[in-house]
Amino acid sequence: MIPCRQMAGTSFIAEATLSKSQDSVKPDQPLTLSLSFRIDGAIREAFSQKNWERAYNKHDNGFRMTIEVEIKSGRKTILPLRFVRKAALFWTRNPKIQYRIWVSIVKDDTPFYPLTMEEAHSTLFDVNKVIELSGNDLDSGSHRLHAEVKVSWGKHDYTEPTEIKGSSNEIELMRVAA
Repeated sequence: MIPCRQMAGTSFIAEATLSKSQDSVKPDQPLTLSLSFRIDGAIREAFSQKNWERAYNKHDNGFRMTIEVEIKSGRKTILPLRFVRKAALFWTRNPKIQYRIWVSIVKDDTPFYPLTMEEAHSTLFDVNKVIELSGNDLDSGSHRLHAEVKVSWGKHDYTEPTEIKGSSNEIELMRVAA
């Protein structure tokens, strides 16, 4: 893992880890990779109930974060991925939530309604992605795979437009002939 430094008032990608389901793969054989990382720092702190209330009162009731991942072997991109996480601020009447304004989070096209701030942060900012590759995606021989991650979001009442980048650890993989 390549360490990311935190400066005051910045956001960063932390704990980016890439893992594999097996050490070697044949053509036409599936390969499962797991990528996990956290988006940490200023954005995680700014995405709070107090700021949601202020933003909601100014009609700023949505947050959209774009996540781009490139699985690479050396400099060659094997698989580009792009996905979005969204949060919507809304007026709640849920008796389990003590606040007037709360958040729903859309992750992998499924809405989540967290009951705590910690759950909201985890759902929005912690990424665990399963990536399916085929042996045909790789040339024969040894490969050192890693993931390059780019995360961006726009201007809101509680944050400026930001783009952060990070890289995962390298994993070694062998593609064997049929």
